[in-house]
Amino acid sequence: MSSLVYTLEAIVSFVCAGLLLRGYVRGRRKLLLWSGLCFLVLGISNALIFVDLVVLPQTDLYLLRLSSTTLAMVLLLYGLIWESN
Repeated sequence: MSSLVYTLEAIVSFVCAGLLLRGYVRGRRKLLLWSGLCFLVLGISNALIFVDLVVLPQTDLYLLRLSSTTLAMVLLLYGLIWESN
């Protein structure tokens, strides 16, 4: 059951990223770009959770997951602070 939840988390994050980036292509709003990139990296982080806990349970990917989530938050913070109008 947990593998289904991890998979759905990754799929939802990637779908949100796709919708935000599509909105950026149409409207050229910088905040949509940074939000889309944030969700893209969060989707990668969620995929890493699946790989870490389901596919390779003997391997510890905690630092990689944590650094990807930190990168996602930095992207969003950059967009919110320096690119918003």
